[in-house]
Formats: sequence, structure tokens, C-alpha cells
Amino acid sequence: MKYQGTENFRHDQEEKIGVLITNLGTPDAPTPKALRRYLGQFLADPRVVEVPRLLWRIILHGVILRIRPARSAKAYAKVWQASGSPLLKHTADQAEALRARIQASYGKHVVVAFAMRYGSPSIPSVVETLMQQGVRKLLVLPLYPQYSGSTSASTFDELARDFSQRRWLPELRFITHYPDFEPYIGAMAQHLSDYWEQHGKPQKVLFSYHGVPKKYLLRGDPYHCECHKTSRLLAERLGLQADEYMTTFQSRFGREEWLQPYTDETLKALPQQGVKRVDVFCPGFSADCLETIEEIDEENRHYFMEAGGEAFRYIEALNAKPCHIEALARLVELNLMGWSVPRNSPEELLQRQQRADALLT
Repeated sequence: MKYQGTENFRHDQEEKIGVLITNLGTPDAPTPKALRRYLGQFLADPRVVEVPRLLWRIILHGVILRIRPARSAKAYAKVWQASGSPLLKHTADQAEALRARIQASYGKHVVVAFAMRYGSPSIPSVVETLMQQGVRKLLVLPLYPQYSGSTSASTFDELARDFSQRRWLPELRFITHYPDFEPYIGAMAQHLSDYWEQHGKPQKVLFSYHGVPKKYLLRGDPYHCECHKTSRLLAERLGLQADEYMTTFQSRFGREEWLQPYTDETLKALPQQGVKRVDVFCPGFSADCLETIEEIDEENRHYFMEAGGEAFRYIEALNAKPCHIEALARLVELNLMGWSVPRNSPEELLQRQQRADALLT
């Protein structure tokens, strides 16, 4: 077996610490062909769809990938920007802002990059770039505040697959979740407070999270509990009473039961209960994407207004706002503790290469 990382290796390379943030991913273009490739990778992940593999391959390739790419391409076309995918742009902006913040404290001996679990830039390609830059200690931060096997664990799986092909492995730290991290709660509270100070408060706030099948909860996945914990802590920080907010779940597909209450069904029912003005915020989404821009701010807005609502406001994700970057930086710094920042002098690097050359002569 031929391992990666042998062709461009240099013994005199300066060692660095890498910080890799990741998100779910995005197609390369809003076209059926690009969506077929992206959905094929995403839905083939056994962490995402827990169905016997042979049966699922038949369903996926025989039905879903023949129908869904064209429909999804139309949805992506609505949110696509001149710069490309909103999720890709926001994640790139987050990485750049985090790089500036971290290097202000640690210097250029710590490098920051981003990757996508599905699509581009892929985790293996970015890890390879970091290794070529001399990264020997790697901190990975999936931007999923609430842990689920279908998100955080899937990211770890992809890292493990990549590492199994490498001769030299970096020392690894992996942040699995941060649903109650105080700076993260504080950043969201500041974001919402600033919005309400300018626009006023609604009758009710929906904290909408991406859904997962209910069976995942029953099998031990903590995602449902962590979403409710985040909502509770955020509501407490904002001073919201129990009847002023709800936790709901969106983005379900298929016929089986998912986590409830469903966001769309809730918005359809609220006007009949006397709630005419709602704000929706998505604490589980670190960046705006198809599920927030098209699903919440367009599709679910329509459901609410059609049911008799009078005012629907989607409050954008934290994206690369300074309060969010500061929260992420503090999370990174907490998890870098104990790792001394390597500062190799030119003399040390030369001596290391001379020792390596001597072994070859």
C-alpha cells in the first residue's frame, strides 16, 4: 500500500498547528448534474441515512437521484449568488476572519482553513494542503453546535478515512459539540437583541433546528436534547418566558417520523392560535444556506402568511459577524491549551535536515 505524504516531505519543514473548520457542504453549481453528484455523496453516507445498504442503494440510485436533483437545482438557483453558494461564501468568510483573530494572538505558526464534508473543498484535499504546510498538530472544529451522528460523527469518519491513507499522522483534537458554550450563547443573544432593538420584538420566536429521524433519538443520539438545551439557555439569556418561544425542527424528507414539532406545521397552525407576528432564528446553523434562505425565509414564510399571519421575519444566521468569530476563537483557544506554538529557528531547521541527510549517506 502506498501512503500519502511521501513525495513532498521535507525534514527541515517548520512545524505548525492547524485549525480546520468544516461545514456540511454544497453543490458546485445549481444544476441537476452538480446536484446529482452532491446528493449522491451526501445521501450515500450511512451516518445520514440508516437504512440497510443494499436496499438504500436501490432506492437512492433507482428513484431519488433520478428525481430529486432537478427539483433541488431549482431551489439552489433561487439562493445562488454571483460569488457562488451562500454556504461556501459564508464559511470562507468565517475562516478568513477566524484566521485573522487567531493569528493576532498566536502568529502565523497557527494556520486556519476550511473544508466541506460533502462537495468542495473536500476534507482530504484541505488536510493534504495543511500537511504540506507543515501542520503537525490539527484541531478540527465542525460548525455544528449540537452533536449528531449524522453531522459531527460523519465528519470524524471522513477524517479517519483520510488518516488511514497517511504515513505521518498529525496529533489530532476534534471538537464534537458546543451547544452550551457560553460565548456561543452570548453571541446569539447579542445578535437577536441588536435585531429587536432596531425592529421590535415579535409575539413569538421559533428556534428552528435541522431535523433528524426520531429513531436516531431513540437509538441514543443526543441531538434532540442538545437543541432544547441551546434554546433554553438562549431564552434565559434573552429573558424570554416559556410562552414566548418554541423549539421546532425543519428539513424532513421521507415518510418516517422525524423530531417534532415540525417547523412548517407549527407556522401553519400559529395564526389560528392568535399568533400573527413571528420571528424565526436557526441556532443550529452557523451560516446561512439553502435551508435557511429558501426553506425558512421563502417556503415557510409563505405557509405562515397564507395561514393568516401578518408579520414573518427570518433573522439571519451568525455567519461571519464579529460576535460569532470571537465565540469561535475562544472555543479554539480553549481547545489549543497545552499545545505549545512551535517556533523553530532557522538553525534548528538546518540541523534537522542535516541529520536526515546524514542518515541517507
